[in-house]
Amino acid sequence: MRSILLYLSRNKRLESFILHFELARRAARRFIAGETMEEALEVVRGLNERGLLATIDHLGENVNSEAEALAAAEEYLKLLPRIDELGLRSHASLKLTQMGLDIGVGFCRENLERIVARAGELGNFVRIDMEGSAYTDRTLALFRELRKKHANVGLALQANLRRTERDLEELIPLGANVRLCKGAYKEPPSIAFPQKREVDANYIRLMEMLLSREARAKGAYAAIATHDERMIAKAKELAARAGLGPEEFEFQMLLGIRRRLAEELVREGYRVRIYVSYGTAWYPFYMRRLAERPANLLFILRNVFKR
Repeated sequence: MRSILLYLSRNKRLESFILHFELARRAARRFIAGETMEEALEVVRGLNERGLLATIDHLGENVNSEAEALAAAEEYLKLLPRIDELGLRSHASLKLTQMGLDIGVGFCRENLERIVARAGELGNFVRIDMEGSAYTDRTLALFRELRKKHANVGLALQANLRRTERDLEELIPLGANVRLCKGAYKEPPSIAFPQKREVDANYIRLMEMLLSREARAKGAYAAIATHDERMIAKAKELAARAGLGPEEFEFQMLLGIRRRLAEELVREGYRVRIYVSYGTAWYPFYMRRLAERPANLLFILRNVFKR
């Protein structure tokens, strides 16, 4: 089922159909704040009121024209001042293929740097999402380049990739702010761990590195992105062993998943950040969320037909 859902996430014909299918739009609202910026900001306001932090993602990826990429960049340049005006506790997250990475590295860099620089002026932070393995090297290179000039930029790493341990070893000395997730893209076994137990084992190894005293001493910051209670318990254990307080790292979760668990962590004193997505280009993101846990598909269908 996971493989099927990941395949469907890349099917443009199905995407075109689903985007106009009201039942699917209703189902997608479990994971997506809405189609407009203001809807997303209102969701973030509600999260903040419950003690939860946020990061906002304007949905979109693999744009194939400069006009689309420039429009996406402008959306973030409007979003960041709105976050500041409303006094919201939220960062921004973005994908480099939405900024024009498929068009050209230099063009993408210009769009990305405009956004990161504006965030810096407002005292805010931008996270670069990690996409499929075809983009990993270019994503890491652009992050390193911007990190030399801007401290307010971080990135995500995926535990399912075999290379990630080496990448993290190189990023920790830079004092990188890293979101550690399991990975939501279909990758061949030659470069990715095919079994869940292998991904889980690697996730724990990477957490041990990122939540170590040595990493914290170098300025590295850990954002542990998981809904798995076993991984959360392990992160707490590793942080305590390294002498890290609850405010010295954070957990991250997706909007619509494990809400009670997120709020429980907040009550325990941990920082929890919710990934809030909005926009009309929600189909690939939505299908990958279903693929991460296919049982969500049955849950969503039940709730849709209850309405």
